Amino acid sequence: MQDEQKISQAVIDRLPRYFRYLGELRDQGVERISSRDLSAIMHSTASQIRQDFNLFGGFGQQGYGYNVDHLYTEIGRILGLDKEHHLIIIGAGHLGQALANYSNFANRGFIFEGIFDSDPALSGKQVAHMKVQPMEDLVDFIAQNDIDIAVLTIPKTAAVPVSQVLVDAGIKAIWNFAHADLPVPEGIQVENVHLTDSLMRLSYSVSTSSGKE
Repeated sequence: MQDEQKISQAVIDRLPRYFRYLGELRDQGVERISSRDLSAIMHSTASQIRQDFNLFGGFGQQGYGYNVDHLYTEIGRILGLDKEHHLIIIGAGHLGQALANYSNFANRGFIFEGIFDSDPALSGKQVAHMKVQPMEDLVDFIAQNDIDIAVLTIPKTAAVPVSQVLVDAGIKAIWNFAHADLPVPEGIQVENVHLTDSLMRLSYSVSTSSGKE
């Protein structure tokens, strides 16, 4: 496999999609597939798929194609899904509760260990298998539970100071649903999810297509 630093973000963004489609094929009992057939399913090109996979060693055999189960397992490994990740949620509002209750995260190895909120009225509330804890307990909880990833579902005004607390506590990755750019040090991974941005892109597509006859 080439140096991971040379893997473009576009390729990395495609890996979860490969993983999802291959999982569906595996569940259907498909044992092998060619890049051409996979490209038809994914609405991509066979050459793009081969180029992507070659960055990680190829995985295929001339005249055979790809072993679906092996390729699914290998892409899962590349994505880090061969190990468990321990997460906490900061913000026990509707979004935080919805994420905590989504069972498919645990099926992929993303285990929610705790949920925190600054609102005293929410303290002790049961969310999934967890009870909402006060923010004062956050740092000790991270230290005691080997937390990898923090999920921010809090208002924009609180996101930056909370992210600084998380970094100081040893968190290495943040899944950020707050509408704020987080000034974290190099080496801290941040994945921003702006739901309204996605909806506005969809609105643009609807608006432009509706004007066409």
